[in-house]
Amino acid sequence: MPSSTTEMASSSAWVPVVRRPLDADQARAFAPMFKALGDPVRLRLLSMIASAGGGEVCVCDLTGSFQLTGPTISHHLKVLREAGLVDSDRRGTWVYYRLVPAALALLAGLLDVGSVAAGV
Repeated sequence: MPSSTTEMASSSAWVPVVRRPLDADQARAFAPMFKALGDPVRLRLLSMIASAGGGEVCVCDLTGSFQLTGPTISHHLKVLREAGLVDSDRRGTWVYYRLVPAALALLAGLLDVGSVAAGV
């Protein structure tokens, strides 16, 4: 199974779960993405990053929305980054985060029930 989100998105080795069960390697590849989204703070962070104007957001604009310490927010962002859901780059003292659209498209495709609803 491809290891990066980009490799997974371009792979034809998977189909929506309603069409065929995942094999063990596929489940291991997708699990970190779902695990990352299973935490309310990370889900909120992802939504804030995804909906940010200009396509990216500074970590300094994220921390004020939570009653958590900076290191805790950084940990959650690291989990999202390691799961391939967001990407980042440092500019001076700040880190800017942006969504990896292919990752969400991959998850959406995996969970697509449209073919079942359409009777395909």
